[in-house]
Amino acid sequence: MNIKGIFKKTIAAACSLSLLCGCAYSQNVVDVDESRQGTADDPLINNEETITLTVFSQPANWSGKQIGWGAVLLKDMFNVELNIIPDANGTYETRMEKGDLGDIVVWGDNGTEYKAAVNQGKLIDWESDRLLECYAPNINQYFQEGLDANRAINEDGKIYGLANNMASNPAEHDLFIFDWGIRWDLYEKLGKPDVKTLDDLAGILKQMKELEPVGDDGKPVYGVSLWPDWDGAMAMNPKTLAQAYYGYDEVGIGLMNPETGELADALDPKGPYVEALRFYNKLYREGLLDPDSMTQTYDQMQAKVRNGNVLFSVLDYGGSSLYNTDAHLESDKLIAPLVPDQARVAVWGLSTVGNERLWSIGAQSVYPEKAMQVLDWLYSPDGAMTIWYGIQGLMWDYDEQGNMVFTELGKKCSNDPATDLTGVEWTSPYTGKTYTLSGTFNDGMLQFNNTTWAQGANNPDSQSAEKFSYKTWKSTQGEPRNKAEADWRQTTGTLGAQQYLDTTDYSFIPMANYAESTRSPELELKWQQVIKAVKQGSWKAMYAKTEEEFDKQIQKTKKECDGYGYAECVEWSKQEAQNKFELMQQSLHGVDND
Repeated sequence: MNIKGIFKKTIAAACSLSLLCGCAYSQNVVDVDESRQGTADDPLINNEETITLTVFSQPANWSGKQIGWGAVLLKDMFNVELNIIPDANGTYETRMEKGDLGDIVVWGDNGTEYKAAVNQGKLIDWESDRLLECYAPNINQYFQEGLDANRAINEDGKIYGLANNMASNPAEHDLFIFDWGIRWDLYEKLGKPDVKTLDDLAGILKQMKELEPVGDDGKPVYGVSLWPDWDGAMAMNPKTLAQAYYGYDEVGIGLMNPETGELADALDPKGPYVEALRFYNKLYREGLLDPDSMTQTYDQMQAKVRNGNVLFSVLDYGGSSLYNTDAHLESDKLIAPLVPDQARVAVWGLSTVGNERLWSIGAQSVYPEKAMQVLDWLYSPDGAMTIWYGIQGLMWDYDEQGNMVFTELGKKCSNDPATDLTGVEWTSPYTGKTYTLSGTFNDGMLQFNNTTWAQGANNPDSQSAEKFSYKTWKSTQGEPRNKAEADWRQTTGTLGAQQYLDTTDYSFIPMANYAESTRSPELELKWQQVIKAVKQGSWKAMYAKTEEEFDKQIQKTKKECDGYGYAECVEWSKQEAQNKFELMQQSLHGVDND
């Protein structure tokens, strides 16, 4: 047995026999009695030497050390540095084989790979050595149901993690992310014609491009700009459009009607996914789909939206949140929501057990207490605010009434995450030290790409129970920012996007404590072949030169998938949809959603 193994067993015995909290960040045995645990005198979390925590994050888009303001804050508060490892090809398998997933593990979902890590002993039990009890006051205060939910999905009944997007009231829905943002200033110039269907929207985008054929940089304008980075079982962008228009929930290799539990498989020629592909193909044939969509990254797409090369996005973070900079607003330009009359925008209920992305701690971590301390802070209201908005006092704070407000710098960073912070000074209220920041705001954002609280949840530290989302803060409501926004408000009769979307005939999708079932090795092999073919066929269909070619491509993709075992994958997905639907109904017990 290695030294670390002997050490951990020694500490575990000490904790058990003398009711002391202890493991350690060195190879020296450290006992901490109850009067010191979690306090300034606790050497397990108040380390004099800087600790590097390895964060293996499946959804991360970053590789390497955390930098920028985020690194400065973590070093000041906890004397830690983070080394982020994304889940590139083979990374999960390699780390599982070595038995070391890292100190903090962020799972893309709570399905097959997470369960394999649990069953093979690669994650630490949060209740072992009183880890949760001693070092997680915020988690214990706010998220008992989330802990119970994690216990329920593990075969041994132990706790190995906590989900993201947590809240306390399942009757509330989360923020709308499908906002149907369109260039309202151009729409206004067209006389604001009716938009009832996707075909109507395509026609409007064509007319808009005629009004403004090039962007701020002189390069061509397109109706939409897509990216393949986030494709999963299906191509992400058409899948989200289908959700935004039909109000369905993604399950397996299809989309589920949340009112009936019925699943429409991805390649159903009359299903919502194929209809979304058809819409993007129509845009392509009209010269309205960015031809780089199949190969560009999300970051490249973002740059185009900021430069005014994109007229529409069904996603707020792919449109309005990027385009509505001070420069565009000053020029009386605006991207604002315009939901087609026949659309039923999907919005998810808030969950007391969280979504499918989990935070865990690796079983081989030398610093489990430190990892838990950092996680617990992330699950505090201030930690959640930091994930989204930066450093308290420098970028956001509470006003005299206890409501959330941006500083001028924070407002600038929120409007433009590329804001350069080089030379900005911050004096820590924790240590009194003054730091000079570097890099952009976006560089410093905590790069594990996961959340704790839901943005649509009420912040318990806000005196008026404001939601975490700045879009709902009292301080961010006010006079229209330009003439275009004034016209949008008058036309919709609302003050902001979230309020407007609440007035539409949206589709409420209850949250559920659902975990995807494990596929057999034989089915998993077929599954990987099928989803690869679905995604490749989807992109080819979107780039079809004629409608006839589009239909043939869908048929060709279906035939190819049938050869891989598509029918079995669909049958598995339908059973999953039924399982999830039943849990969704259970979550609504006693909840009035009218």
